[in-house]
Amino acid sequence: MASSGARRRPLAVPQPDPALSVPPRVGEQIQRLRSERRMTLDDLSRAAGVSKSTLSEIERDKANPTIAVAWRLTTALGVSLDSLFAPPKTPEAITVAGPHDTPTLSGHDEKYQLRVWGPIDLAGKFEWYELILPPGGALVSAAHEPGTREHLTVLHGTLEIETAAIVKRLKTADTARYAADAPHTIRNSGKGEAKALLVVIHG
Repeated sequence: MASSGARRRPLAVPQPDPALSVPPRVGEQIQRLRSERRMTLDDLSRAAGVSKSTLSEIERDKANPTIAVAWRLTTALGVSLDSLFAPPKTPEAITVAGPHDTPTLSGHDEKYQLRVWGPIDLAGKFEWYELILPPGGALVSAAHEPGTREHLTVLHGTLEIETAAIVKRLKTADTARYAADAPHTIRNSGKGEAKALLVVIHG
């Protein structure tokens, strides 16, 4: 029989998860989603039917949206309402994309093949590709936005780059750097397949 003077152990009180005690930064989430979709404040304001001033206050976490306003914003952004309040996922330290995860673009009549190595969220800012051209194949490009530059490194074979009425011939391991805000063409001038790394830095 236990002594009447024995002390009872205090009941363990569960501690709240610190992550759950911090409210989600809804405004920050909305701003991130809008930026990813390249929408301006005006674009999202019109699409969601929310005034620009209100949207600006929400994005700066100066005001909390009602459920109705949050629903209109998420609908305009193409995401579910619950995803807006979900805690952000911790990014993986290393992500690996296999061959089947790499999009490939083929030109008309298979005159070129572009393997998109850059992540989709950098499209329109910084892009890099593996360019494969059969003999006589060519990648013909219209002018990109002002200030855009391309960097072309030949990995195998022989290529020609033509821009502004100037033609330069490149061999394996050569790199050409040129303005891409004018029409330009990359052409395989050799007898075998050519392969190159193409980096596009948008202005």
